[in-house]
Amino acid sequence: MTFMSRKKKNAQGSEEELQLPNAFGALDALANLPTGLEVPLTEIMTTTSKRGQKNTNRGRVDIVRQTAKRGGKGVTVAKNFIGIGLAEKQELAKKIQKSCGVGGTVKDGCIEIQGDKRDEVKRILTEAGFKPVFAGG
Repeated sequence: MTFMSRKKKNAQGSEEELQLPNAFGALDALANLPTGLEVPLTEIMTTTSKRGQKNTNRGRVDIVRQTAKRGGKGVTVAKNFIGIGLAEKQELAKKIQKSCGVGGTVKDGCIEIQGDKRDEVKRILTEAGFKPVFAGG
């Protein structure tokens, strides 16, 4: 068995150039294929309903005030988001933090805001199309 360096193998492979069959050759015979999306993808990805109105029914979100495991400090937690990605949760958290003038984070799929800011959180979530509910007393 003889061993070759990579350079020799590459030089030898470029000379031989294997002829592979065209995987898309059968598609050339079809002339009436659509060209692609006629509507920009960003327009499809918006949170509007079919009639062009803003979606106001994005689901129920629970708003809870917690003090456990935080040294007695109160924290407002918004949880049980359905059908919303991490990026949008972080965007909502940033919007809530700016309007309340406090810090916060996104942990385990929940938005945590420092302090008892339940009313402000409810207002912002309502504007975003959610149905916020105060839970836990």
